[in-house]
Amino acid sequence: MFLPVRRLAALVRTRELSPVALAETFLERLETLGPRYNAVVTVTRDRALVQARSAEREIAAGRYRGLLHGIPYGAKDLLATSDGIPTTWGAAPLRGQTFGEDATVIRRLEEAGAVLCAKLAMIELAGGMGYRQPNASFTGPCINPWSTDSWSGGSSSGSGVAVAAGLLPFAIGSETWGSILSPAGSCGVAGLRPTYGRVSRHGAMALSWTLDKLGPLGLTADDCGLVLAAIAGADPADPTTSARPFSYDHADPEARRFSFGVVRGVTEPCDEDVRESFERSLEVLRRIGSVEEVALPDLPWEEITRTILQAEAASAFEDLIESGRIAELTAPEDRYSAYARDAILAKDYIKALRLRGVMAREADRTLSRLDALVAPGRAAVAPALDQEIRGGMRGGRDLMGAIGNGAGLPAIIVPNGIGARGLPTSLQFMGRAWEENTLLAAARAYQSLTDWHRRHPPVG
Repeated sequence: MFLPVRRLAALVRTRELSPVALAETFLERLETLGPRYNAVVTVTRDRALVQARSAEREIAAGRYRGLLHGIPYGAKDLLATSDGIPTTWGAAPLRGQTFGEDATVIRRLEEAGAVLCAKLAMIELAGGMGYRQPNASFTGPCINPWSTDSWSGGSSSGSGVAVAAGLLPFAIGSETWGSILSPAGSCGVAGLRPTYGRVSRHGAMALSWTLDKLGPLGLTADDCGLVLAAIAGADPADPTTSARPFSYDHADPEARRFSFGVVRGVTEPCDEDVRESFERSLEVLRRIGSVEEVALPDLPWEEITRTILQAEAASAFEDLIESGRIAELTAPEDRYSAYARDAILAKDYIKALRLRGVMAREADRTLSRLDALVAPGRAAVAPALDQEIRGGMRGGRDLMGAIGNGAGLPAIIVPNGIGARGLPTSLQFMGRAWEENTLLAAARAYQSLTDWHRRHPPVG
C-alpha cells in the first residue's frame, strides 16, 4: 500500500499489476479504513472502475499515456466533479452541491490516465472563516493515522490522511496559507505548493483569488513532481495561470550541490523536538550543499498576507454570509467571524496589496543567491483532537507561510523525524517563483540520504 507512484507505474506498465485490481484495492481501503479517519466524503467507485477499465484496455493495446496511467488518486472536496458527484467544500449547508463539469485539474489527471477514486475531506470552506478547532467540518475532524487522538492538520485534511494511511497513492490539495504543507507535515508525507499561477484553479472553490493554489501530496518528493507535471500549465478558463511551461526534471541530483538559507530566528516558535529534528536535517543538508543564516528586513509579513486573505475571503463567500446560511457551518466561531472581516477597510486591503510587492521583492532578493530557504515545516507536531488551533505555527506565527503564500512562492515539505507522541516532524524547502524543479531536486537529494519517507503508521 505504500509504494511510490514511479514503482506502481512500472508494475502497471509491464502489466504485472492490473489497473482494475489496483483501483479495487484502494476503493476497498477507502470504504473500510476511510471512515476510521474521517478522511473521505465520497467514494467515486463507479467512475473509478470505468476509468480503470479504460486504462487497462489502453495499456494492453500499447497506448500507454505515462506514469500516472492507471494510478488511483483522490481530490480535495473543493474541486468540481461531474457525473453527479457532490462537491461539498466541507460545509454542511453545501452537502448536496454538484457541478456539471470537472475542474481543470481533474480533467488533466483524467487525460494523464489517473483514476479518481474519492473526494476527500476538508475543513469547511478551506478554513476561510478562521476556524480554531479540528472539528470544523461536517465530516468531523480528520484523525491522524500516526495517533488516533491527534489531528491531521488542515485544510486539505483528508488528502494528507489518505496518502499517509495508504488509502491512495497520491492526492490533490489546495493551499491559501498552509493547507497543503500543514497536513503533509502533520501526517508524514510530501506536499508541494506550486508557484501561484502554475496550476489552473478553474473549477476549484475560491477562498482568496490572489493567494489560492492547487498542488499534490504524495509519499515522496518525486511523486509530487510527477503529478505537478500532469496538472501544470496555462488554462484559458483561468486567466491567472502562466504560460511558462513546466517539465519535470527528475534527473538524479546526486552530483549537484545546493545552497540553503535559514532565516534568523525561524525556529524560535518551535517545540524542542521539532528543533532537534531540524538540526539533524541541517547536518544532512550540509552533505549535499552549504547552509547559511540569512536575515530578512523587519516587515509586517504576516499582517500583509492575513489582511489580503481575510478581505478576499469575506468577498468570496458574500452570498453565503448575506443569506444567513453561514449560521449552518459546523464550527461555532465560523458562523460569525466573517462579519468582522467585512469590516476590513478598502484602504487597508489596498495597502496590503502594495506592501505585497515589497515583500515579494525582498524575498526574491534573499533567494536570488540561494536554491532554497529551509525551515521546520510546523512549529509542533500535530495537535490533539481537543486542542485549540491558532495558525500554522505557535501563537499564529508562521513567517515562512506568510512570505511564501503572500509572494506566491513554491515550497515542498517532507518528513524529517519523529517527535512528541510518536508523530512526524517535517522539513520545508521554499524557493524562487517558478523554481519547483530546484526544490524537488533538493528534496529528492535529502530523501536519498534519509528514510523518514519509508516509515509509515500502523494502519490496516
